[in-house]
Amino acid sequence: MDFNLEKEMQELREVQVETEDIFDGVILNVKRDTVRLPNGHQSFREVIRHVGAVCVIPVTDKEEVIVERQYRYPFDTVITEIPAGKLDSKQEDRLSAAKRELREETGLTADEWTDLGGFYPAAAYSDEYITMFMARGLHQGKQELDPDEFLDVEKVPLAELVEDVMAGRIPDAKTQTAILKAARLLGK
Repeated sequence: MDFNLEKEMQELREVQVETEDIFDGVILNVKRDTVRLPNGHQSFREVIRHVGAVCVIPVTDKEEVIVERQYRYPFDTVITEIPAGKLDSKQEDRLSAAKRELREETGLTADEWTDLGGFYPAAAYSDEYITMFMARGLHQGKQELDPDEFLDVEKVPLAELVEDVMAGRIPDAKTQTAILKAARLLGK
C-alpha cells in the first residue's frame, strides 16, 4: 500500500469549528463537535475521548496463553479476553501500564516484553488507542484485583485460541488482534 498522507490530509480533512461537552465521566468523555467538511459544508461528530489503554498476551513456555473470563455488562455475558486496562494518564508509559495490568489481573510478571503495536478499536467515534504487548518468561505472583473487579484466569493453548478467533468464539477485538499477531510472530 502506497499512500500520500499529505495529499489525503489536504483533500479529506475535517476541521473542528466548535466543540461541546456532552458527558464527562470517569472512563470517558463525550464531545459533540461541529466540523467543516472538505466541500465547505458543516456536519456534526460525536466523539468519545479516552485516555488510552494497553493489553497483554501472556504466553507460557508451553505456548499457552493466560486468558481471563470476565462478565461484560454492555453485552450481559462472560467473554474471553487477555489482560488489559486503561492508562492512568495520557503521559503514562505504556509498557509500565501493561506490566501493572498483567500483575494486578493475573499475578504474573514477565522477563521478556514484545511490543505488538497498537490500534484504534472504534475509529469512527473514539480516539481510544490500545497498545498490545506479548509477555514471555512468566513468573507467578499474587493477583491484585481492584475491589470491583471479578474474573477467572485460565491457560489455553495458543493454537486453540487462534481456532476460536477464526470460528468467531472470541468477540473481543483486542484479544483477537493480539492472538493473531502473537501466533504469526511465533510462527504458528
